[in-house]
Amino acid sequence: MPEGIAVSVHDTAPVWRGDTAGDALRRSIDLAKAVEALGYRRHWVAEHHNTPALAASSPAVLAGPILEATSSIRVGSGAVLLPNHSPLVVAEQFGVLAGLYPGRVDLGLGRAPGGSGEITARVADPRRLDFGDALNELREYFAGGSGGVRAIPEPAIAPELWLVGSSAGSAAYAGRSGLPYVYAHAIVGGGAPEALDAYRRAFRPSPQLPEPHACVAVIVVAADTDERAYRLASSFVFGQILMRTVDPGTVLPTEEETAAHTFTPQEERFLRERIDPQFVGSPDRIAPRLAGLLRQTRADELFVLTQVPDHAARIRSYELLAKIVSSL
Repeated sequence: MPEGIAVSVHDTAPVWRGDTAGDALRRSIDLAKAVEALGYRRHWVAEHHNTPALAASSPAVLAGPILEATSSIRVGSGAVLLPNHSPLVVAEQFGVLAGLYPGRVDLGLGRAPGGSGEITARVADPRRLDFGDALNELREYFAGGSGGVRAIPEPAIAPELWLVGSSAGSAAYAGRSGLPYVYAHAIVGGGAPEALDAYRRAFRPSPQLPEPHACVAVIVVAADTDERAYRLASSFVFGQILMRTVDPGTVLPTEEETAAHTFTPQEERFLRERIDPQFVGSPDRIAPRLAGLLRQTRADELFVLTQVPDHAARIRSYELLAKIVSSL
């Protein structure tokens, strides 16, 4: 990887038709080993609930076998949705990981609960803490305790805390909190320059972070041709269409199933709205657009989400991306 920009992985453990959730989770472990060999800095796993198409419901649990299967890449959450959890439980879970794998654990946090109200009611901390109070309590556990309570184990090297969001407001909050920040362009395209500028303006140094560390998370599907990349990227978006219109409990369609589908004009628009703001195509197509985003945002690190039905093509996409970034 080049000196100027670090590149990391965001992983949702997608489940494709014909596979099990176990298959998806094992692919996450295999992907982490592959990107570590390519020089990627981090491998983060997401938190999603009640979504059979995405097997990543427990970042702390999935991070453990990924850490065990790798040796140098940092591993963590992108993100633990803190409103869903007791800060003590999160501190204990990530304290176990940091105790076993010192200096390699990240704890990315999200401010939103995610999911439906019914899901939130079942997984959330019954105290319903304000996010700021929950964050402060979590930080106190990693600094020795909160209100006379200690989070055990207390790792010698605490996990790095991060904030992940998709608005200028979340970016400014991260800056005021002295935390590194990741803007989710993969969710809300177009707002990264404004958000990262707000983050830098609001930044206050903290013991963890003396200078701002601004990042952007994007979807990348790279292949040898634009056509192949577009076909690969279309399957996940078709899955989103099916979840919205046919069956919210479906898993993701295969490439063949997607190719056989006749998209309506409305579905074609949805496909374009999801794919066009992201980075899908051959290296020649992706490189100048990615360089433009990095210039606009002045990002210190790039997080990349690649959700395609062919696991070999997924690894190949990360290989091509490493070459693209090294040439920028």
